[in-house]
Amino acid sequence: MASRLANVLMTQVIPHCTHIIDLHSGAVYRENLPQIRAKLTDEPVNEAMARAFGVPVILDSNLLDDSFRAAASQMGIPMIIYESGEALRFDEVAIRAGVRGILNVMASLDMRLKKRKSSAPATMIANTSRWVRASQSGILRAVIGIGASVEAGDILAYINDPLGENHSAIVSQEDGIIIGKTNLPLVFEGEAIFNIAAYEAPDKISDHIEAYHDKLAPNGKTLDDDDEPPVV
Repeated sequence: MASRLANVLMTQVIPHCTHIIDLHSGAVYRENLPQIRAKLTDEPVNEAMARAFGVPVILDSNLLDDSFRAAASQMGIPMIIYESGEALRFDEVAIRAGVRGILNVMASLDMRLKKRKSSAPATMIANTSRWVRASQSGILRAVIGIGASVEAGDILAYINDPLGENHSAIVSQEDGIIIGKTNLPLVFEGEAIFNIAAYEAPDKISDHIEAYHDKLAPNGKTLDDDDEPPVV
């Protein structure tokens, strides 16, 4: 069935496209910060789409063999991926950021009228991201949240055995921003826990992320009058 759907998509839908935005959530029990992933090196249209989308975090991500992005690239179609939220859950900020981002890209392509000028969030491009993995199995107690800035040596979480003994600290190996994390309290040795995007000035981008989140939060005061009420 997956092969049949892929064939229909690549033969009947994609050939009619000029630009593509692929929408992704995190996995089950795994949360992603709103972010854009795209191949930016030597791809000016991809970079223009990524910046127009308007989220603070952009990752320059190489193409993977046999992926949707690679197939679109072979057909000469620019494509970006929007990653945000968690599978099987409504995330109001992720939804609002996604809708606004799509409309922003459409406006940049003259597919719809541009709205009144608004200040775009400061964007910094990260070239790498890296998962921090559990050093042992046990009960996870995270001490830092998604979107926070970290420095090499910072403690991200503790893992204890069921009796609360033999705990180990999970430490960041680099400076960056937490762009993904597991929400499960039980982890196994080697399991991915935190995804860190490497930045030279993580504090600066973290402040922009916080301001962007506050702007899109359901109880924020800067939403447009025509925005839908939040899902509660």
